[in-house]
Amino acid sequence: MQVRVSVRLKPGVLDPQGRAVHHALEGMGFDSVQDVRVGRLIELDVAEGTDHAALMAMCEKLLANTVIENFTIETEGAR
Repeated sequence: MQVRVSVRLKPGVLDPQGRAVHHALEGMGFDSVQDVRVGRLIELDVAEGTDHAALMAMCEKLLANTVIENFTIETEGAR
């Protein structure tokens, strides 16, 4: 089963990478961009039937820093 975990900084947490991308876009003439936040996408292949609690535990213990990041879990077919 394929699982996608999207990890993003919480609102209010400084995003230096997003700031750099925003600055670069402005320098290229893309003035309509108001803000950029950069996150990451983690794709996992897990055994069929892996429960949501196990996926949550993976995210909370390793894949996301829950102090400064939020995450969402999307399983195959749940789009």
